[in-house]
Amino acid sequence: MSISLRRFFLQKLNQVVTACAVGWSVLRRQGPSQIQFWFIALAIGIVAGFAALLFRKGIEGLQAWVYGTDDVHNLASFASSLPWYLILIIPIFGGLLTGIILHWFTKDAVVRSVADVIEGAALRDGQVGTRAGMASALASLITLSSGGSTGREGPVVHIAAVISTKVSRWIKADGITGRDLLGCAVAAAVSASFNAPIAGALFALEVVLRHFAVHAFAPIVIASVAGTVINRLEFGGITEFELTKTNALAFYWELPAFLALGLVSGLVAVILMRAIFWTDDLGTKLQERTKMPRWLRPVISGAILGLLAIFYPHIIGVGYETTTLALTGQLALNDVLVFAVLKTAAVAITMAGRMGGGVFSPSLMLGALTGLSFGLIATGWLPDISGSVTLYALAGMGAVAAAVLGAPISTTLIVFELTGDWQTGLAVMIAVSISTALSSRLVDRSFFLTQLERRGVHLAAGPQAYLPATFIVGKVMRKKDHPQAANESLCWQMINGAIYIDANATLEAALPIFDRTMVSFIPVVTLTGDENAPELQGALFQVDALKVYTGALAATAAEEHS
Repeated sequence: MSISLRRFFLQKLNQVVTACAVGWSVLRRQGPSQIQFWFIALAIGIVAGFAALLFRKGIEGLQAWVYGTDDVHNLASFASSLPWYLILIIPIFGGLLTGIILHWFTKDAVVRSVADVIEGAALRDGQVGTRAGMASALASLITLSSGGSTGREGPVVHIAAVISTKVSRWIKADGITGRDLLGCAVAAAVSASFNAPIAGALFALEVVLRHFAVHAFAPIVIASVAGTVINRLEFGGITEFELTKTNALAFYWELPAFLALGLVSGLVAVILMRAIFWTDDLGTKLQERTKMPRWLRPVISGAILGLLAIFYPHIIGVGYETTTLALTGQLALNDVLVFAVLKTAAVAITMAGRMGGGVFSPSLMLGALTGLSFGLIATGWLPDISGSVTLYALAGMGAVAAAVLGAPISTTLIVFELTGDWQTGLAVMIAVSISTALSSRLVDRSFFLTQLERRGVHLAAGPQAYLPATFIVGKVMRKKDHPQAANESLCWQMINGAIYIDANATLEAALPIFDRTMVSFIPVVTLTGDENAPELQGALFQVDALKVYTGALAATAAEEHS
């Protein structure tokens, strides 16, 4: 009897193992079904949530050890009591470690960020580089722990993208599945980092995937909730910022003031973004002219940050202490203006130095300072019809951050979730809408899309602009042995007339040639050097180019409306 029972259990165990193996094979070969995908989304949400939590705890632990403080949330106050040489040396040493890590583990010594995740979602089936991504996470951890004036959301988003990329490769996910997995990981990481489940889900949809497809909503929400649960298991249900005063509009005719605040916030956001880009260009020119080793660039930035922090330690790190002081109205107008200018400079120096971190937390601090300064002036000018100055600080925080991220919906919600103040919706929404409308006209919609535009990746204009760059001419052309190939002698006549295109070029370069020359096909060649004649490979027909282009547009539209 016992032998039969043992045989029975072994038989069932073998059936279970076989079923799991078959299921895994089907999952990798055919992709997950909807129910399976929800479980995968939950698993990714848990892993990404723990990764975000560990990254945050790592920053706090390392920062506490480096600066010798027990409370990193009041680092600025504590740093003012430290010897000046420590405040100077710590960012320099952090910059050195950052430079070495990026020099060894990335091709260009540049930290990967949210812009790379957006590019991966649009052009690489939801995948990003894993080696450079992990190096960037470590570099950002060191930067934020040693006085770098950036935020943690950029590294957290990219860490999440690395996790989803690994999963996508394991299950051999197609483009739609890979992008959905990416959205799940990002939503969970943002939610776990900021205890903001609603904003985390919407951030993934609005900023990273850049659509609100129904099929992606459920798994992304599942992952976002999982990330939030992980945050609350560690920190409880507390909000990121604690507001001590009740924010309320004095009268509805105070609302026009928030229209003006939105305009000011939009301009401040543009100044911040352009300061970062201008400083980055300046650093690149200096590096090229002086032939500076690329690992030395973060060191110089660290030295400049250290010098600033000796006199103004408020620029160190994420800046939550100063943001909280602004949101609770505990800063004088002169201090607010000085901190705003210095924070802008510090963020530009950190990012131009190719250190690490993101722009979301700095934009929150700068926005709170902008809103508070506006509120102090407005309430001082018209005290009888004005509400609390802290309401202006809260609205300004959302307005500047929304303009920088190009995400009015998720930023509005994340401000509410970070502060727990849901009673000021009208003021925040008005300021956010005006600031994003203004800033999107002065930059390419957002900081991240402007970053990509500077690299020649035209995501801001939509799929009709960037999709042609995803097709290589050599893969779309008709080769010389094609049954309907172009006439070879006619091809050479066109080549002699300087009408041809390289096989490694993309449709982005080919389509304008059709418009300019009005030909039906373009000879495709391989360029072997200035002295050698081009080698004819085939021809790119306009009808073929338009066919793959319109097919890609249709597939994108189908995904975004599914």
